[in-house]
Parts: sequence; C-alpha cells; structure tokens
Amino acid sequence: MPALRKEAFFDRLPDEVEIKNAEQLRTIVASQIREGEPTTLSLALKSGEVQTVTLAPALTASLLEVLRLVSSGRGFRMIPVEAELTTQQAADLLNVSRPFLVKLLEEKEIPFTKTGRHRRVRANDLFAYKEKRDAARSDALSDLAVRDAEDGLI
Repeated sequence: MPALRKEAFFDRLPDEVEIKNAEQLRTIVASQIREGEPTTLSLALKSGEVQTVTLAPALTASLLEVLRLVSSGRGFRMIPVEAELTTQQAADLLNVSRPFLVKLLEEKEIPFTKTGRHRRVRANDLFAYKEKRDAARSDALSDLAVRDAEDGLI
C-alpha cells in the first residue's frame, strides 16, 4: 500500500486509494442521514473506545460534497467566504482569463479593493457575481429552449 499522503487536493488529484476511501466513507455517512436531523456517527478509536460524533445537517452536507468530489477523482479548493483573492485566483475560480476579470472589475461588475497597486477581490463578492452570471446563463438557455419549441425544433 502506498505511503499516506498529507497534501491537500487543491494542487493534485486524489489517487486510487483516496478515491476508494472517500467513496466508502461517503456511503457510510449517507446511510446515516435522516432528512433535516443531525447525523450521528460512532467511530472506533485505536484504543478500542467508541466515540460518538453528531454532525449538524449543514456540516453533513458539506462533508458529503467533499467526499463526492474526492470519490469522483476530482481535486478541489476550499475558500473561506471572507478571503481576499488575487486577480489570478479570482479569474481561475470563474474560469476566465485574468485580463477579462480585470475588465469586469474596472466595469464595476465585481467589487474590489486595491492593496498598493494590486487588486483584491473578496470571495463572497466573487461568488455573488458567479451566481448572478450563472442565473443569467440559465435564463438565456431557457429562452432559447422555448423559442426552439415554438419553432418546432425540439
């Protein structure tokens, strides 16, 4: 069995063992969920003692999302909502070029601050922009689908 890795998944993909571990844990946690209720898990410690842990629904959902990402072989990055990001980090999160992001900032589409001559974007402002952008895209796709239906294309 390969040596256990300690690096986070933000700069690498999970290996086969980590994918299997995540899928196993995801299945166990998911089997214990009762809608809208805390999830209680019993963990066996090395000492033989059993420790009970109760997770709030939001924490359970967050843990499952992380486990889904790892079990599907995908990397991820956790970003606190109050974090300040560089323009490159923000551009990477939006999957756009840095010059395009700077244009959005200068057009006041996304709020930013300046630290010296460097722009900083708050993660929660970036997430708000992304949500607005994704909603606009979804609305546009819905409109196209309606038009296609009206024209008998679908």
